[in-house]
Amino acid sequence: MIRKYLAKYLIKYASKWIVLAIDVTIVAASFILSYFIRFNLSLNFEVEWLLMQLPVVMLISAIAFLITGSYKGVVRHTGQKDVYNLFNAICLSSIITISFLILNKEISLLEGFTIPLPIIIFHSLISFLILTASRYVFKSMYYSLSNRNVAYKNVIIYGAGESGILTYNALSGQSKENIRVLGYIDHSKRKIGKQINGIPVYAKEALTEQFIARHGVSEIIFSIQNINSKKLRSLVEELVDLPVQVKIVPPIQDWINGELKLSQIKKVQIEDLLERTPIKIINQQIGNELAGKTIFVTGGAGSIGSELVRQIASYRYKTLVIIDQAESALYDLQQELKQDGKHNFIPLVGDIRDKNRMNTFFQEHQPDMVFHAAAYKHVPLMEYNAYEAIKINVAGTKAIADLSVQYNVGKFVLISTDKAVNPTNVMGATKRIAEIYIGCKQQEGVTKFITTRFGNVLGSNGSVIPLFRKQIEKGGPLTVTHEAVTRYFMTIPEASQLVLEAAVMGVGGEIFIFDMGESVKIFDLAKNMIKLSGLQYPEDIDIKITGLRPGEKLYEELLANGENTLPTHHKKIMISKTRDFNVQKMRSKIDELCVTNMFFNGNPVVLMKEIVPEYVSNNSELSKFDKKKESPKNIATISENF
Repeated sequence: MIRKYLAKYLIKYASKWIVLAIDVTIVAASFILSYFIRFNLSLNFEVEWLLMQLPVVMLISAIAFLITGSYKGVVRHTGQKDVYNLFNAICLSSIITISFLILNKEISLLEGFTIPLPIIIFHSLISFLILTASRYVFKSMYYSLSNRNVAYKNVIIYGAGESGILTYNALSGQSKENIRVLGYIDHSKRKIGKQINGIPVYAKEALTEQFIARHGVSEIIFSIQNINSKKLRSLVEELVDLPVQVKIVPPIQDWINGELKLSQIKKVQIEDLLERTPIKIINQQIGNELAGKTIFVTGGAGSIGSELVRQIASYRYKTLVIIDQAESALYDLQQELKQDGKHNFIPLVGDIRDKNRMNTFFQEHQPDMVFHAAAYKHVPLMEYNAYEAIKINVAGTKAIADLSVQYNVGKFVLISTDKAVNPTNVMGATKRIAEIYIGCKQQEGVTKFITTRFGNVLGSNGSVIPLFRKQIEKGGPLTVTHEAVTRYFMTIPEASQLVLEAAVMGVGGEIFIFDMGESVKIFDLAKNMIKLSGLQYPEDIDIKITGLRPGEKLYEELLANGENTLPTHHKKIMISKTRDFNVQKMRSKIDELCVTNMFFNGNPVVLMKEIVPEYVSNNSELSKFDKKKESPKNIATISENF
């Protein structure tokens, strides 16, 4: 009780004036001590001189403290800036003292008053040292009294570089969090075994369960800048089995005003382990491409479309027209753009399948560029809703492409998917047919048609990571379709940057392929998400194998059979060298597919398999249409059953 009362008393009554009085007292004591040091710790000096000089020195010091404001700092939060202010005060005090002595020698303000120069030098050094030490002593006493019975959270900082030291400063400066840094982990042999700020540096091998238990470590904080996702994933996977929480420090460019805040240190998320280095794009070239143009983005409220809109909105275009049939999502994007101060955009609610409605948009706004992101994309749903998949992915794309040629649009960029490569499902097949159709349209008019193929994007609607997160919140189990299934992942901003890069690079007829790095095993991803949530697999949450869904592949491909790639000026972007095809025949078949689908007068799946011969259904009832040519009688029977 006495300690708590004393701590509260210090907080309430230790005002800046008391600090000033204490500082002046310390200066006086330092002045006396400097005399003893000057005369070899003896009294071989005139005490009367000392008593005459002392009030003047105290007055001059008080003036210096008032000018620099060094006494205004909160003692319990003393830092480098406070020490710097003390240094300035002592320097100013010495300058004033020497100036006064010179002036007194000239005009004799105080008869016979002088202070030996060695005394002034000794006094300055001693005062600075004692003033600095006293602040840190008071600071330590305060925390000792106020936090004596408070439990500390013991943490280890992974990384003993500059970022790690700044992280230590951020942690030690947050008294309310009661955090104690027990050590650093580093790979440098020059640092291992040494200390930084009195904190030992350990090798990675020291992080064992016994070490964690012995020291009561509850958190390990990664504070390594410029670490790639592969290396980070490797390091984190070595730690997730330990009974600790793993956190990460954000990149320096994300720090608030260049300073790391404790609130920015977050738990490691699976997105951090899958995060890829974004493509470095030449903003000036993109700016030149978009400058003064009217731009359409279909599906503009979706995952990719909305990010495209955000990135385009940072350039000096003429008008940005955002088209989507999802009213609520479009409204949310509209409000976001308004809050960001964007005004030259037009949100339009419309369905790309409605060609008459789209025609009015083209006629009114006369676009120069079209980014076509509208599509149905969920494989299992589209497998048994082929009508809708064909209507939007094929017929919708066809309508927008036709209007682009009709209204002399400069560039048309189609956002496709890696599922269009050797498709095993309806969704992938419809996207491949869309690619083929705009390849046909490249032969007409002035419009340059460009395709970009993407893998899975992190955080998109329906992606696996949000699904796993919801399943963890409900206590599991996590559902994985197959233990061997793998997928490529990329971030939404990265995918959108690729689209903009393609718009600049494309001259028409290309399919841009992105080097998506290594694929990720979904079963391992599920296990890591469980562990990063502070739970154990399978004790706390299990993983259930549900079997491949209709139309689903074990792995995705980048190139179709017979396709090769050509390099571009960007090492991560390639151009697919596609197979040649009969343009007239393909256009005729695609027209037939759209009519058949619209009027229900045939089997559209059979037609899709004719247009895309490599389309072979997987784990789907539609596999029955993969048989070799049937007799007309059998085809009629199949159509009736379909």
